[in-house]
This record gives sequence, structure tokens and C-alpha cells, in this order.
Amino acid sequence: MSVVRKIRVLIIDDSATVRQTLASILEADPQIEVLGVASDPFVAARRIAEEIPDVITLDVEMPRMDGITFLRKLMAQKPIPVVMCSSLTEAGSETLLQALEAGAVDIILKPKMGVADALLESKIRICDAVKAAAGAKLAGSKRPVPQFTRSGHEPEKKLTADAMLPPPTGKVAMARTTESVVCVGASTGGTEALRVLLEALPPDSPGMVIVQHMPEKFTASFAKRLDSLCAVEVKEAEDGDTVRRGRVLIAPGNKHTLLERSGARYYVSVKDGPLVSRHRPSVDVLFRSATRSAGSNAVGVIMTGMGDDGARGMAEMKSAGAYTLAQDEATSVVFGMPKEAIALGCVDRVVPLQGLAGEVLRAANR
Repeated sequence: MSVVRKIRVLIIDDSATVRQTLASILEADPQIEVLGVASDPFVAARRIAEEIPDVITLDVEMPRMDGITFLRKLMAQKPIPVVMCSSLTEAGSETLLQALEAGAVDIILKPKMGVADALLESKIRICDAVKAAAGAKLAGSKRPVPQFTRSGHEPEKKLTADAMLPPPTGKVAMARTTESVVCVGASTGGTEALRVLLEALPPDSPGMVIVQHMPEKFTASFAKRLDSLCAVEVKEAEDGDTVRRGRVLIAPGNKHTLLERSGARYYVSVKDGPLVSRHRPSVDVLFRSATRSAGSNAVGVIMTGMGDDGARGMAEMKSAGAYTLAQDEATSVVFGMPKEAIALGCVDRVVPLQGLAGEVLRAANR
């Protein structure tokens, strides 16, 4: 029998200021309690021996033992969901990708202080990442996913894709072209899931645009890493980039990415804007732009992640004649985003991760 309770978090960071700020942010959320703080992994290990947290936030650079080494030891001995907490540095992004490959659930940036809007966005991102991690399925772990308290309301207003572009009006008329375009949305667990999807694609695959919830600076390294592994070209999207066969564009962190069309040519617009569905980039924004620019020429794919970003956008794509796919529950680290889209009745087929590439190719050639 699962016990409904708050999410207990252990904060590990060598900076007293960061520990205090993170604790203050997390304790302000009614669904979270801070179990304790630790200045390095050795102190943390003693704390974990006394009581096991539901989630750990972990700094990368610390004295006596770095965060990546501690993460690997933890995952080998006692897997616990870990959210890496990083400074905004391009050099550090490669290290953080190693952390995700070693088993970390997500990456958050250390809180932005001094500017009210930036701090509010930091709070939203940090609390959402911890909640997603608490419900994550860890590879090789027999840990049951506990049931946690759920608040009946969200304190911050959640903007829709209307904040970036108007909704489609009526049936979207779009002539079929010889080319399809694939739009993908993913969040928690998506970095590994996208690797599996993209590695299975042949070099002449239909053009693809991906929104993966990830901080700025990290998306460029993520795209570069995927490009080294895949037959398709993978790059971080830049404003005006063409969407074409054999190319995958990853939306840059902290920017919205929209699909545009000029004649038979697809390209992307990369824009500033508010958080949409609590994210920037937002899957809902990408999917709505695909509805307007591609209509029935599009294929929509929604993958592992917490929350509902992408569900409404996928419904719009489906109504415009697009073919829609969702990753199944068994292979999703967090079955939030696919579940919400399925609940809206806008998913044509639910597919295990390992079969997703084949279904995308079949859908694009339908």
C-alpha cells in the first residue's frame, strides 16, 4: 500500500548560499519537504544511511568527491532519483551530459537571483524537475514509485501557446506535399529516449524538429553528442534553419522553436517569449506551429516527460490531419506527457520506444 506524502529531498552542494536558496525554494512548495542538506558526498552518504530521500539534488563540482563520481557510486549501490544542479556554463554542459548517461534524471540550473521574473522561472523549473524525478522509473531499480501529495491548484498562471501564436481557426487546409515533417516533444527521460529513437533512423529520414526540455547551453552539447552517434545530421536549431531530409533540429534551451513554411520549404523560427505550459521551449508551441504550417504533412510524436506540455498541441495537429504517436508507459521514465495526450483522444498509436523509429518512418510515408 502506497503512502501519500510529501516528496523528501536531500540537497548536496558545497555552497552554503545555494543550499539555503534551494531549500527555501523547495520548502515553499506544498508538495515538497527538504529532508536535509549536505556540503559534500561524504556528509550526504551519512545522511542517506539514516533516511533515504525520494530525490537528491546534486552539485557537480564539490570538494573530496565530485558529483559525477558520487552519482555513479549511488546508482551502482542504491539507485535514488538524482537531479543535477549546475551553473550556466558551456564547458560544464559536456559533464552534465555524462551525468544523464550515468543515470541522473534531469538537469536544473542554480537559481537566478536578483531579477524577480528570472527567480520565479527558476522556482518553477526546480520544483517541477524534483516532482518529475520523484515519479521517475530508474533503470535497474526495483524501487516502487511512491504516491505523493498533489496540490489542487498551481500558484502561477500557466500560459498556453496563445502567448506565442494564435490558435488555428477551423479546419486547417494544407495541400499534401512530397515531404513530411516530424515534430517531437520530450522531457524527463527524453535525453536517453531520443538517443534510442534517432540512432534507429536511416540517413534519409524525413526532416525532424525536437523540443526536449533542457536548459540553455546544454542543448548545443546534446545535439553535438547525438550527431556523433546517429546516421542523421543533428544540430541545435538556429533561426532560419531549413528542415530537410536527413536533418534533425533540436530546439535551443530557453527559446521557443516554431515550424514555418515558405512554398514547399520548411524552416524554423527561434524566438524569445514567456514560459508556455511552464516551459521554454514548449512542445505546445512547436506542435501548434506544425498545425499551422504543415497540417496533414506533419507527424507528431510525444515522448516521456512529466506534465501536459504538448497534449493540446497534439490535439490540434490531429484535427488538422497529422498522424500522431505516443511513447508507451512501459518504456517511459515518466508517463505524464504521453498519458495526457492519450487522455485527449488525439493519439493514433501508442508505441514502445524501441519501435518508435519504425512507426515514425511508416507514418511519414503514409
